[in-house]
Amino acid sequence: MTLSCIQHAQPHLQANLHDGILTLAIARAEAKNALYGDLYLNIAQALNEADQSPDVRVVILRGAEGDFTAGNDMKDFLTFIQLPRTTPAGDAPPFVLLKAAARFSKPLICAIRGVAIGIGVTILLHADLAYADDSALFQIPFVSLGLSPEGAASQLLVQQAGYHKAAELLFTAKKFNSQTALEVGLINAISKDVYNEAEQQAKILAALPLASLQQTKQLMKHNLAQILECIDHEAEIFMQRVASPEMSEAISAFMQKRPANFSQFN
Repeated sequence: MTLSCIQHAQPHLQANLHDGILTLAIARAEAKNALYGDLYLNIAQALNEADQSPDVRVVILRGAEGDFTAGNDMKDFLTFIQLPRTTPAGDAPPFVLLKAAARFSKPLICAIRGVAIGIGVTILLHADLAYADDSALFQIPFVSLGLSPEGAASQLLVQQAGYHKAAELLFTAKKFNSQTALEVGLINAISKDVYNEAEQQAKILAALPLASLQQTKQLMKHNLAQILECIDHEAEIFMQRVASPEMSEAISAFMQKRPANFSQFN
């Protein structure tokens, strides 16, 4: 099986397959690797193809340079929310990517440098291993935008971090560093050379029996159907929040470069 993500160059996604390790690097440095519709779908397609390819044993997802991803590209998002909805919310590109990551049956490793915002954090909930360096800065900004969580974060973050810490990160939408990410279970370790760390861990996994790794992952993620259902449920609520007056205020504040004022809303 030929991986189309390698065969056909994508403008903002680099793909390299070596010794069973597929490295997917988001390459949009000028926008801090912010994601847009086609890029979400390109990454999702790459994961789906890698899952089926006998040549791939492990996938590393990272940024090509100094950032993981700044999350949703705001201009693309503003265009997207103007379009009429003709399909379920869970079929929108961000949720397609999150479900592809959740379904991925082989080891998925994330390596984080620079910013990891929005989906840059929620996708970590579906990785098997994740590493960050001291430059990493995380944020789950949805509440501050008048939105709600995505990617089954309302369940998975509580499971990994505990209710109180998850509430703090989701409610306040504050930025947090690698040490906090480690403490709440979003990453495995902090490394000076995070890309090399991910590569070394991938080599270890690539040398192990793939069938055993997949079976172990299947046992650990025995509630996958529930996770996918939660992603779709959160997506519906998220898209309802997109039409909220709080979201309109957040957009206006962003465009006018001022703090949002939510005190007018009950």
